[in-house]
Amino acid sequence: MKYFKFIIFILALSSVISCGSDDDICDSGEGTPRMKIAFKKGNQITKIEKIKVFVDYGSKIVTLGTFSQVDSIFVPLRVDESPFTDIYVKTIDKEDSTRVRVNYTTKGIYVSPACGVKKNYENVNSVLSAPNSLKSVEQGQNFIENEDKTNLFFNF
Repeated sequence: MKYFKFIIFILALSSVISCGSDDDICDSGEGTPRMKIAFKKGNQITKIEKIKVFVDYGSKIVTLGTFSQVDSIFVPLRVDESPFTDIYVKTIDKEDSTRVRVNYTTKGIYVSPACGVKKNYENVNSVLSAPNSLKSVEQGQNFIENEDKTNLFFNF
């Protein structure tokens, strides 16, 4: 019986010791960054009362949600080999969506065994088609390595 308790103790101790380190979890901002979009009226950053955002990821258009009283949002871009992502925006439910095509080149960077490879976006620029309540798009930082800087400004 002594040996049985000793074996159980060794198994329990080894299972606790073998638990993974922080490197097993990829949640500390090391993944592919999202694009930050801020909203402007005139030359000032402003809060938008209501905005609905959709993104075309190639296989289907995904609704990112309806946002109220926000001055910026984060939009995940495509991670496949496509050189662009289409973003659709509308501020009124009955309004047609305005399409903003975000063009870029991607660069894969190895992060860790747990996270794998993340994408950084370079040469980011945008083209606005059929403006409605969204009047124009202004370029911010033209590369995305993290989520600190604003990449696009939507002018309403």
